[in-house]
Amino acid sequence: MADLSINSALVVGGTNSTRDTGTAGETITAGQSIYLDATTNKWMKSDNNGTGTRTVHGISLNGASLNQPVSIHKSGDITIGATLVAGTDYWLSGTAGGICPRADLVAGMDTIQIGIAKSTTVLSVDIQDPGVTLA
Repeated sequence: MADLSINSALVVGGTNSTRDTGTAGETITAGQSIYLDATTNKWMKSDNNGTGTRTVHGISLNGASLNQPVSIHKSGDITIGATLVAGTDYWLSGTAGGICPRADLVAGMDTIQIGIAKSTTVLSVDIQDPGVTLA
């Protein structure tokens, strides 16, 4: 399998979307997993292979460059702009901002679940991070 191939023009939060807004700390594309950097108070791409980036606080709803406003989908349904498999769980990838199926996680990665597909287009976001690193 591979990371979701997201068409950023099709990313839309659902009616039950819990949202936040903030400032981008780097270039972000709609549909990427992101976290709020505690030092800069800016939103950055999550990365399961990085140091200090292995956390997810939401999914970007719009593209933004450094210091531009970004809207964040924190929970609820999102049309993710990618083809999903209904009933499949999706996780933080080892690619910055990426989202992948569980089968793509390897030893050394943290198990950070982003959500479960409700259909072939809608991801039900409920971020879970039990603090477990795969052996």
